[in-house]
Amino acid sequence: MAAPREPNSRLREIIEAVGCTFEALAKDVRRVAAENGEMLQTNKSAISHWVSGARQPTGRTGQYLAEALSRRAHRNITQVELGLTEPESAAYEPNPDPVLAATDLGRADVERRRFLAIAAFTTAGVAMPLAYDHEAAARMLRARTGTALVGAEDVDVVRQITAAFSAADERLGGGHGLTTVTAYLADTAAPMLRARFPADALRRAAFGAVAELAYLAGWKHHDLGQEGAAQRYYQVGYQLACEADPHGHAAWMMRALAHQALSLKQPHHCIDLAEAALAGGLGHIDGQTEALLHITHARAYAATGERPHAARALLAAEDALLREDGPQPIYSRVSGPAAGTVASHTARTLTDLADHVGTEQQHRDALVRWDPEKYKRVHALTYADLGDSLAAQTRADEAVAAWSQAVTLMEGMTSDRTRKAITSLRSTLVVYQRRRVPGATELARRAREALA
Repeated sequence: MAAPREPNSRLREIIEAVGCTFEALAKDVRRVAAENGEMLQTNKSAISHWVSGARQPTGRTGQYLAEALSRRAHRNITQVELGLTEPESAAYEPNPDPVLAATDLGRADVERRRFLAIAAFTTAGVAMPLAYDHEAAARMLRARTGTALVGAEDVDVVRQITAAFSAADERLGGGHGLTTVTAYLADTAAPMLRARFPADALRRAAFGAVAELAYLAGWKHHDLGQEGAAQRYYQVGYQLACEADPHGHAAWMMRALAHQALSLKQPHHCIDLAEAALAGGLGHIDGQTEALLHITHARAYAATGERPHAARALLAAEDALLREDGPQPIYSRVSGPAAGTVASHTARTLTDLADHVGTEQQHRDALVRWDPEKYKRVHALTYADLGDSLAAQTRADEAVAAWSQAVTLMEGMTSDRTRKAITSLRSTLVVYQRRRVPGATELARRAREALA
């Protein structure tokens, strides 16, 4: 007969230190799991069993528990600290060598083994750029240069492949071509950065091109609801961007990490990250890119209830958007027309500020600024959000019409974000059906079929 496990005193002490009940902690664990695309039934009895040593968290639940406690403690708490794992088997930490990290990430993605099995989004990971030592990493990377020579054509091919899969991603969703993108990153694009370059400008361009590919891989994971993997790719993209352009491109990747956290309703570190991005970027970027950084700042302020600061950041975004002071770089054009992106994120900012009329207008402005064929998913999600803002104004008929358009556009997409958008409107449709709102019953049927 197996000897009984010892009580987990380290876990108990940390729970007591953060001052929460087992029931509250179980709710936090379920929330973190949901952010990472997993629905758990964790309850207070499960927490009690973990503390007593009767059971251990299984799968990725230990990571979710560590993240839940980290948020309550306002510091990073690891599974090792909780007595859930040994140091040698602890979860993935960002590699100081971004070339090796990009290669490992891509390979793990293709093999569907270690990384995706343990990766979980963490609020501590959002702040990674704030403590990153770029100069030390740059010295290490230059010391590891190989003998093969890379030319401009090699870099151009990386950009062409990224552009092709980015365009397909907008039409078909993040699940389309993910394995191909990550395999190319691991086998061809990242290893290229170990080579020699005839000029430093070409070296910077190569790191920038691979950073854009890493961003695309992260974006595809985000669209699939695999937030831990997305965060790791964004971190690697940031590290690579620092080698390409430590001002503008690095600031853009900080924006990506902040946006992911904001979309998950986790604004911790986002204001600091947005401010650091602006501090590094101002004076080195064009008005369009600057506007995109300001709108991220506005969203971070709105998410934390700082209305005056959010309003000032919105005005700063509008002012920057009017500047015509240079070409917009490739890395920031990936999100589409800057005016459309600013309108879309202004709408999300106003949603957090409970300005539903303003939200509606900004969503309508965004729709006319995006090419509906090229940015099909953007249109679909914008129509879904527009429907939400109309429903909030008790304009049921118009909400149903907007949602119907969204569901039509979402057909054929492999995207967790579109699925979540459809799922979110179903509870309102139940009310609308009881009230006999025209079109509600038909839309509810289409929503069921889309999720089946």
